[in-house]
Amino acid sequence: MIWYPYAQMKTMTPPFKIIDAEGVYLYTEEKKLIDSISSWWCVIHGYKNPEMNRAIAAQVEKFSHVMLGGLTHQAAEDLSDKLQAWLPGDLNYSFFSDSGSVAVEVALKMALQYYMNRSKKGRRLVLALDGAHHGGSFDEMNQSEDVRTMILALEHAYHGDTFKAMEVGDDEDYHFVLEAYGKNRNIIHIPTEIDALEKAFAAYGERLNSFIVEPLLQGAGGMRMYDVSFLRRARELCDRYDVLLIFDEVATGLGRTGNRFVADLVLPDIIVLGKALTGGYIGHAVTVANRKVYEGFYDDDPSHALMHGPTFMGNALACRAALKSIELFEREDYMAKIKRIEEVTRREMEGFSDPRVKEVRIMGGCVCVEVFDPATLKGYQQFAYERGVFSRPFLKYLYAMVPYVITEDELVKVLSTMREWFRR
Repeated sequence: MIWYPYAQMKTMTPPFKIIDAEGVYLYTEEKKLIDSISSWWCVIHGYKNPEMNRAIAAQVEKFSHVMLGGLTHQAAEDLSDKLQAWLPGDLNYSFFSDSGSVAVEVALKMALQYYMNRSKKGRRLVLALDGAHHGGSFDEMNQSEDVRTMILALEHAYHGDTFKAMEVGDDEDYHFVLEAYGKNRNIIHIPTEIDALEKAFAAYGERLNSFIVEPLLQGAGGMRMYDVSFLRRARELCDRYDVLLIFDEVATGLGRTGNRFVADLVLPDIIVLGKALTGGYIGHAVTVANRKVYEGFYDDDPSHALMHGPTFMGNALACRAALKSIELFEREDYMAKIKRIEEVTRREMEGFSDPRVKEVRIMGGCVCVEVFDPATLKGYQQFAYERGVFSRPFLKYLYAMVPYVITEDELVKVLSTMREWFRR
């Protein structure tokens, strides 16, 4: 049987069984549903997009996958070239993987090894770690001034469910399993406040290898939104203290915040992309580094290589899907579509209030209604289903992240269903 995600299998409500999908609609045997959350925020072009279908089918006729270890292929090369041209600054070096969580792991591994590669003490630490099995103390060796083992992250962060991604995350509802290990003293979490940011750098700046953020919009941590001034100050402090700035744009990239990428506003050293990258057709992600980071690994010393290699990195079908997804995004002026989604959402939601509602937040292609009591949202999914909308509220958050191809009437239906719940 299927073991479903984020659910207690013994008590979960049976999921809706989908038999078809097209455009913004999911079809069960009984219902036609607008997918208001784009299958976890990735299906930006809608379902069964004919151009996406053809791009993948054409690649299938050649081959579906070959490994990137000792081999290469045109689809991966074309996607790397496109990302180099498309992303801002010198974010030019693409390391592919098969999911956003893994791509975050790669980014954190890059950041740690970047400083180890350039540090003589860091190189000695590698040798010392081998000796630690014979009585050496890792805690003592880890105090080396030149080995930057600390990571700065945000409170309420979510970066995925693999282990290092969980450590830099900060959500006990998702990551309580880490309690078995105790708090990692190398991870520091701060709120999205400039004063807290400055204090953290003053205290730990010389020991940090990276600062990782979901820029402007924190997704699974509650659709929390914050100002770009925080990121601009983070960039200044990372430059001052020689710390790598990592943007996890798995959820925010390709327009979701109303910006093409938040990296267009503030340039990170490493950006992580996934979800909408392939239009939701197939799992794929990429960790893109700037020249400084890449050159930290480019060396005659084989131990300076990045020793990582997901089996399905650079999958040919995924690369062709990503290339077509980017083409559609550019050609069909998706930024204008997203601007219109935000305009309609503000028109429909900004005047909305209810005693049970703490706040309504809107940014780009995202709207969130946060309530005071999670019990307020109990039953909403079935309520929406009966009105032709698929929704999946969590904890205290009722939200929508619609496909960018949604019509105004379809969007209004999603938003009116959200408002109607509070008027029963």
